[in-house]
Amino acid sequence: MPSDELKVIERTGPHPPLVQLLAEADRQMTICNACRYCEGYCAVFPAMELRREFKPDDLIYMANLCFDCRACYYACPYTAPHEWAVNVPEIMAAVREETYREHAAPKMLARLFMGSRLLASFAVVAIVSLVFALVLATSGSAAVFGTTGANFFAVVPYWSMVLPAVAVSAYALAVLAAGGVRFWRDTGGTVGQMFSVSALFRASKDALGLVYLKGGGEGCFYPDELPSMSRRWFHHFVFYGFMLDFASTTVAAFYDHFLDAHAPYALLSVPVVLGLVGGVMLTIGAAGLLGLKWRADRTPAHPSMLDLDVVFIGLLLATAVTGLLLLALRETAAMGTVLVVHLGIVAALFVTLPLGKFAHVTYRYAALVKNQIEIAESEHSA
Repeated sequence: MPSDELKVIERTGPHPPLVQLLAEADRQMTICNACRYCEGYCAVFPAMELRREFKPDDLIYMANLCFDCRACYYACPYTAPHEWAVNVPEIMAAVREETYREHAAPKMLARLFMGSRLLASFAVVAIVSLVFALVLATSGSAAVFGTTGANFFAVVPYWSMVLPAVAVSAYALAVLAAGGVRFWRDTGGTVGQMFSVSALFRASKDALGLVYLKGGGEGCFYPDELPSMSRRWFHHFVFYGFMLDFASTTVAAFYDHFLDAHAPYALLSVPVVLGLVGGVMLTIGAAGLLGLKWRADRTPAHPSMLDLDVVFIGLLLATAVTGLLLLALRETAAMGTVLVVHLGIVAALFVTLPLGKFAHVTYRYAALVKNQIEIAESEHSA
């Protein structure tokens, strides 16, 4: 049965004003602060207990501190059909989504991409199609459809591949960095706190270990009300698979520029092995997460945030699968076509990085840093 706050969100459209969401988050946190049954589940509830009232910056901070493990939802005695209709995972997800929307740039593109799963999918298809058209126009159909062999630069010239990749990556990093600084300012953080070495170290340990995907210790409640560590492990596969693929690209660039060893590389070379292992890990992780999302209980979920999840994870999966397919077919006549499709999907991934779910990397990490600063301050004052 849908909770009352979900009904409010549906009546006012898929994206209600942030002020309305914050009012609902304030109501629920006030109830939770009186109950405190869930204080051991994640970092949100100890942070909540440090406050007697919840200002907008507090609620935005705590929403991004939530890892959506859903332990609190299934333990709560006040979820619907109770009249209080507490649903912390849903309202926190709704506030998080507005955080992404408010801090992304350009805002018009962000609102379009975050509008719906259909619009986001259309944007991805448009970007892939544009890349395909540009390569056809510059390299010709003979290069795309007729090249046989593993030399990717025979299809797309080196600088035609590198310069757009650098530009798109720089744009994504700049938008995420600017959004992170605004988020830090909006949640009451200072410049000095931003560079706290001890807080950065402890927050990095929490983030890399996915500590809060343990829920109350037994894991997240995905896909149903039975806890499991599967979501945590699939996240590990996605993260470390992505990092191995990034390392593969970095090593290949080092080989090319400093060792004068040019692609294509042998199957047992370092770049190829790193890319292969990373691609397999990323495929397993992304497919696993999509499966969990597909089977998960929809009641604790915020619908449009679920759309962002699916689009982002789907892009990661498509990137990994086309990369592996490219490796498998690199000596065949299909190589050129698969290469261009892969490059188009990678371009779509990086163009949309700061406009969708990947933004949680910036804001959740900033929330973890702020959380460590609060813990240190509370221990010092105790």
